[in-house]
Amino acid sequence: MNIPKTISLDHGSGGLASQHLIKDLFLKYLSNPVLDGLEDCAILEQYNGRIAMSTDSYVVDPLFFPGGNIGELAVNGTINDLAMRGARPVALSLGLIIEEGFSAVDLERIIAAIAKATELAGVDIVTGDTKVVPRGKADKIFINTTGVGVVPDKVNISGKNAQPGNVVLVSGTIGDHGITIMANQAGLAIDGDIQSDTMALHPLVDAVLQQSGDSIRVLRDPTRGGLATSLCEIASASSVSITIEEDKLPIRPPVNAACELIGLDPLYLANEGKCIVICDQEKAEATLGCMRSMDQGEEAAIIGRVIDDKPGRVTLTTRIGGSRLIEPLTGHPLPRIC
Repeated sequence: MNIPKTISLDHGSGGLASQHLIKDLFLKYLSNPVLDGLEDCAILEQYNGRIAMSTDSYVVDPLFFPGGNIGELAVNGTINDLAMRGARPVALSLGLIIEEGFSAVDLERIIAAIAKATELAGVDIVTGDTKVVPRGKADKIFINTTGVGVVPDKVNISGKNAQPGNVVLVSGTIGDHGITIMANQAGLAIDGDIQSDTMALHPLVDAVLQQSGDSIRVLRDPTRGGLATSLCEIASASSVSITIEEDKLPIRPPVNAACELIGLDPLYLANEGKCIVICDQEKAEATLGCMRSMDQGEEAAIIGRVIDDKPGRVTLTTRIGGSRLIEPLTGHPLPRIC
């Protein structure tokens, strides 16, 4: 690779060093017919349907963690934001802000992870930008990804669509990503296989929409703020009440044990490869079966229902039959989890 061991300000200048970085590193992993043109703007082929667009920035610390790194997190996170509106992702942009002195070896690891994630997802990086800032003006590397997708006709997924009588499902275990990042930030050694759940969810969403069609009311990936905050947002937006059952929540035993050790509630931990699905009651079992048939939803579960009660209210029925009010996250118990 025709770059030094660390990134310098020259690599963000737009000159010869920038060209070497692009050709010798980025195109080495991310090459495709659209990106290879190195134009300032990508031209995409015509797609039938409504255009969906989402953007997100990733500043996670540490950059590398069990189950992933900032690169694949950036790809999967933006793809999932598109998928939660029923969109099929078609292209991504990649923006990098790199601190002067950042290791070129680590940069290559991140770009390789991005390449693998886009290949698995079947979505290309078609345009991008790189800036290098002086030492101390950033923390190693920040990534922004913008995604473009297409929403098929008649698909109408929104956090405002939940209705009394609907059933609430989750595609798998909760809290995996959040506790992984917390343990790494704190230098804690926790027994059990705990790692990030980062993955792209659009294949699962496609399958669910094909199975259950317009009975799917809401999709949401419970990232920052976790399952609890996402359900509160949905209940508020839809002016409904949601109740969930504690003994139905899929939580890995090592995650539960770690939460008890640290004093955290898994309901508020971030997830990067799970989604909430709210659907009509008559399609709930079929939707659950469809989710469990997919790699992304093997541990899916029905966890609650939407009821006609105080708008915006979320409650949890405990294992002993009590009731607990669930409120949105306040404060920052897990800084920089994505």
